[in-house]
Amino acid sequence: MDVEPDLFGQAGAEIELKEPLAARLRPASFDDVVGQERVVRVLKELAESGGLPSLVLWGPPGSGKTTIAHLLSRAVGAQQVNISAVTSGVADLRRIIAEARQARRAGRRTVLFIDELHRFNKAQQDAVLPHVEDGTVTLIGATTENPSFEVIAPLLSRTRVFRLEALDEEELRKIIERGVGELGASLEPAALAALIETARGDARIALNALETASSLAGSAPVGLDQVREALQEGHLLYDRLGDQHYDIVSALIKSVRGSDPDAAVYWLARMLEAGEDVNFIARRLVILASEDVGLADPQALSVAVAAQQAAHFIGLPEALFPLTEAALYLARAPKSNSVGSAYGAAREAIQRTGNLPVPLHLRNAPTRLARQMGHGKGYKYAHDFPGGVADQQHLPDKLREARFFTPGERDKDTDPEKPG
Repeated sequence: MDVEPDLFGQAGAEIELKEPLAARLRPASFDDVVGQERVVRVLKELAESGGLPSLVLWGPPGSGKTTIAHLLSRAVGAQQVNISAVTSGVADLRRIIAEARQARRAGRRTVLFIDELHRFNKAQQDAVLPHVEDGTVTLIGATTENPSFEVIAPLLSRTRVFRLEALDEEELRKIIERGVGELGASLEPAALAALIETARGDARIALNALETASSLAGSAPVGLDQVREALQEGHLLYDRLGDQHYDIVSALIKSVRGSDPDAAVYWLARMLEAGEDVNFIARRLVILASEDVGLADPQALSVAVAAQQAAHFIGLPEALFPLTEAALYLARAPKSNSVGSAYGAAREAIQRTGNLPVPLHLRNAPTRLARQMGHGKGYKYAHDFPGGVADQQHLPDKLREARFFTPGERDKDTDPEKPG
C-alpha cells in the first residue's frame, strides 16, 4: 500500500531541526571564547576556585554575556535557570526560588540567569534580592545598560559588575570563519568585509546573517549580494548599534518636532516592536520636551519625565501606554527652541571671552576677609524689591549688555514683573 507523503517531505522521513548557527558555535569552554580576555581570565579563576559570586555582565549585544554565564554555571556544577526580564514576572521568580530551595536542600546549586536585567522594575528586583542575599540562588544578570542606573542599589551592592566590550574586527573575523567552517561554505572577501562592518561588534548579528546568506547562496560561495540580502531580513533590520537604529530614532525626533502625531506614534511603535530599550526611548522624549517644546509648553517636560518614571516602574508591555501618551502630547504641543538657542549663545560667549570674573557684589562672602575684599558689597536682595526683581547687573562687566535669551513667539510669558 502506498504511503502518503507528510506535509514536510517524504513519507516517514525524519527532519533534522538544527539549532541556529550562533547556538551551535557557542563555546564549550573558556578557552574557546573569542574576545573579553581579561574578564574571562578573572571569571575562570573564580569558577575554578568554586567561589562564584553573584554578578552582572554589562556589555553590548552579541559580546558574549549569555555564553559566559553558561560556562560559569557549568564550571561550578550548578543548575542554571534562564529567564528574560522582558517576558517574566514576580510569579515566575517565586516558582524558580521555590525550586531552588528544594535543590539547595538536596545539595544542588542554582544559578539564576536574568537576561536584560535592566528591564526588571524595582518590584521585580526587590523580589530577587533576599534570595541572592541568603544564597538560595547565585544571580548572573546580563544587561546592555549601565547597572549603576538600572539596578537597585541593594542588589548592586551584592553583586560584582564585569564590563564586556564590543568585539573588534579581528575577533569578529575569527567567529565568522568558525561559522563558515561549521556551514561547510566559502565566503568571498567582500562578503566577509560587509558582515564585519554591519555587525559592528555583535557576533550574533554576524552569524545570523552568515547563515541566511549561505542558504541563499546554496553550493556557491557566499558573495556580497547574498550578504546584503540577508541583512535585509526582518530580524536584522533594526540593529540597535547600526544605521537603522539611528535612522528610526531620527525619524521619531523629527516627527515630534514637526508636530505630526501619526508619524510620531508610528516610529515609536517601530522602536518598541523591534525591542528597543524603553529607557532609551524615554530619554529621547525627555530631551525633546525641553529642546523642541520648551517654554512654549513648560508642562511638556513634566509629562515626559512622568512617562519615563512610569515606563521604568511598570516595564513592558504596559510601558507602551505612558510612552505613547508622552509622544502624542509632545507632537501636538506648540514648539519653541529658545532654550537651546539661549544656551548656545551663552556657550559661544564663554568660548569667546573665557573665564570672566564674577562681579564683586555677586560673590560669596562667608568670611570677614571676603567681606573686607568687597565680596557681596552692594548686593540687592531681590525679595526686598517690588515684584521680587532688583535692578542690578548679574553678568560679568564685559558682557553686561549681552542678551542670550530671546523669547520665541510661542513661549509662555514667564517673565517676572518688572519694577516700576
